[in-house]
Amino acid sequence: MAEQTTPIDPAGPPPGDPAPRIPAPAAGDRQVIRDALGVGVAVGLSGFAFGATAAGAGLTVAQACALSLLVFTGASQFALVGALAAGGNPFTAAAGAFFLGARNAFYGLRLSQLLALPRAARPLAAHWVIDESSAVALAQRGRRHTRLGFFVTGATLYVLWNVTTLLGALGAEAIGDTGAWGLDAAGPAVFLALLAPMVRTARERVTAAAAVLLGLGLLPVLPGGVPVLVAALAAPAVLWAEGRRRPRPSEESPR
Repeated sequence: MAEQTTPIDPAGPPPGDPAPRIPAPAAGDRQVIRDALGVGVAVGLSGFAFGATAAGAGLTVAQACALSLLVFTGASQFALVGALAAGGNPFTAAAGAFFLGARNAFYGLRLSQLLALPRAARPLAAHWVIDESSAVALAQRGRRHTRLGFFVTGATLYVLWNVTTLLGALGAEAIGDTGAWGLDAAGPAVFLALLAPMVRTARERVTAAAAVLLGLGLLPVLPGGVPVLVAALAAPAVLWAEGRRRPRPSEESPR
């Protein structure tokens, strides 16, 4: 007896049968790419401000572009050129930028486990470990989406940041005195805009206020760039004060 087969209805499955669904990875990929591109474009445009600020601090177009290509940590770059613009020693300015950028190493410790990249891809990935790429990657579920979010954010931001750095530096060089146009305030303004979303808890607000007071208070008496380093002491000071306020456990055991 011949085996009977049910013909396939081209109109689709009959009512009551499970309907075919779009695979979840495809839909999820689009969402991750859309979010990553949004973050990369929004932050990458800040390169205009960095290029103008770097030119106003006395850096050449080539030096400003080299910083963006080789350093690629926005807040650290702004800290460096800001200290140089204030007349700080280059070594002091570089030290402040280094300590500010050291946070990326802690991001890398976590991302190295989540991304699990081949050894050959790690140097490129390490260069793109910054606040934005880390935030997008850590917000994903699953290794595929974590990698996708990290690399799309990193690539978008890297390309756009370097292009806008070049354009900003060329524009500032063309108009001459950036201070006359008020562009000398662009660096600090963007720097604060990058840091503001990170200040959420009461402890962070107190730390930020203490750092501002230290930095501004010591600005007239210390060389340029040094107040930034001293302001970093606000974090351990706040933690020490908070520890002193906590009630100590009783030495007597409860009966």
